[in-house]
Amino acid sequence: MWSAFLHLRFPFSYFLLPVYLFALAVSPNFTASQLLLSFVIIHLLLYPASNGYNSYFDKDEKSIGGLKNPPPVNKTLYYAALLLDALAIVLGWFFINIWFALMLLVYGLVSKAYSHPAIRLKKYPIGGWLTVAIFQGAFTFVMCYVGINNFSLTSLLQAKVLIPATLSTLMLLGTYPMTQIYQHEEDAKRGDVTLSLKLGLRGTFLFVLITFVVATTAYLLYFHFYFSDYYGVAFTTALSPVVIFFLYWFYKVYRKPEAANYSRTMWLNFLSATCLNAFFIWFFLETTNLLQL
Repeated sequence: MWSAFLHLRFPFSYFLLPVYLFALAVSPNFTASQLLLSFVIIHLLLYPASNGYNSYFDKDEKSIGGLKNPPPVNKTLYYAALLLDALAIVLGWFFINIWFALMLLVYGLVSKAYSHPAIRLKKYPIGGWLTVAIFQGAFTFVMCYVGINNFSLTSLLQAKVLIPATLSTLMLLGTYPMTQIYQHEEDAKRGDVTLSLKLGLRGTFLFVLITFVVATTAYLLYFHFYFSDYYGVAFTTALSPVVIFFLYWFYKVYRKPEAANYSRTMWLNFLSATCLNAFFIWFFLETTNLLQL
């Protein structure tokens, strides 16, 4: 039971929280109950279920995201992951709406296809990369938006939803390869040819740097046209600690490849999530005028 609990990696949901907060910041129809329910369903049920299912089939012996020393997996983890998945879908349908429940189901199925040996999208460098970026980015943004606002899918076909959803995927396109950078040996042993493994250590850093510049530029244009440049300046300021740490780490890895380790990867993930979470919470409070109350 303890092994299964650890592999569900509940704290890892913190790293995925920015997409939810971005969806919240541009939500026009939220209530306190919808916020609480959608948050719990996504971050305490759906994400841990995905983590556990992935861990069960990966059977990692070395560090994984949010777990430095993973214990051996067992069948309890497999059933726990399926139970949390089912609970998320039932609660989403009962307390929010069928569209939210269907999106939870789709997310769970794609997550399973990513790690299950029969399909294992994870072993394809481009397919795995795009799957994570699209489904943890744009798809999750839309799913959160539906859950937070209790909307149907017909309300989503508008620029004010689709553009920030796309921005979420753009950011994931850059950040996801960094989560793989310390796992090259483990991935190669399993036959998982990840994008980071294909790019190599230095190539991964360069790729992420270029993608981050493109994503940041897109965010600045979004704030310029839909809000004001004030928010764009705040966004870049919030992410400046992440850029500084990233460039310093790149320098260390360039000189000493073994610096691309689990500890520094988790620090970058934590710093990035914290800066983005702080910005989107502030952005939400600003755009809803709650800071003026």
